[in-house]
Amino acid sequence: MKAYIFTGQGSQFPGMGKDLFDTSEHAEEFFERADQLLGYPLTDLMFNGDPDELRKTKNAQPAIFLHSIVIAKTTREFKPEMIAGHSLGEISALVTARALSFGDGLRLVQARGEAMQKACEATDSTMAAVLGLEDHIVAEVCAQIDEVVVPANYNSPEQLVISGTIEGIKEASDRLVEAGARRCITLKVAGAFHSPLMEPAVAEFTEAINKVVFREPICPIYQNVTAQPTVDVDEIRENLIKQITSPVKWRESIENMLEDGARAFIEVGPKPVLSGMVKKITGREIASHL
Repeated sequence: MKAYIFTGQGSQFPGMGKDLFDTSEHAEEFFERADQLLGYPLTDLMFNGDPDELRKTKNAQPAIFLHSIVIAKTTREFKPEMIAGHSLGEISALVTARALSFGDGLRLVQARGEAMQKACEATDSTMAAVLGLEDHIVAEVCAQIDEVVVPANYNSPEQLVISGTIEGIKEASDRLVEAGARRCITLKVAGAFHSPLMEPAVAEFTEAINKVVFREPICPIYQNVTAQPTVDVDEIRENLIKQITSPVKWRESIENMLEDGARAFIEVGPKPVLSGMVKKITGREIASHL
């Protein structure tokens, strides 16, 4: 059984999607429609834009979503039997599984990116990758710090990303190295995603959620918040909202997909990010990138 997984924020790069636009009329239609729906030339930013401008959350999220959907919609025999997406990628997965229309998915991603960027700008915050330390130790250390610092992305047995204030991340990183972490690497991100510091984005994103139509997906989606499969529309909607401030249970999601019959993982997105995580989780080369 094939499992399709969709990349999240951070996989964007200048020039992304240009080859698809130049070689496929079907892809060109999606790019042009996206510009019309958004009301600004996202494709210009993707194809020719400044890296720093593209990296902004409000731009990166719709760009990655669009690139992922174009790949999925222009690939022959794209028939997912189970599906998941890392953070932002969860919306790409839902559109591919026909739970959301392309237009509604794009509008939802636009609202999500804008709301999260505002939340990022409201506080000095960041994230850091903790390497080589057990999850429960990371959680215990974070809980001992007065600043906001929480586990955010349970990516693999070797990597857990923490999220919080800049001071909190600095203090946590020092303590985690003392506790045995191989390294703590501060990430080049706009803010503390999947943490309580994203709470200001929740109301705006919830408003956007309530304006779009959800349908039952054609296959189970393993959502970040629970790591469990679902096709229930109300549950999907609720988990998307919770995801803004909750940790991404990626390792558990992959393990559950394996247990439910996944034998190959196909990553969809601008760059292969998740494939390496799958290898670390499973110990096998069973992931490829479209």
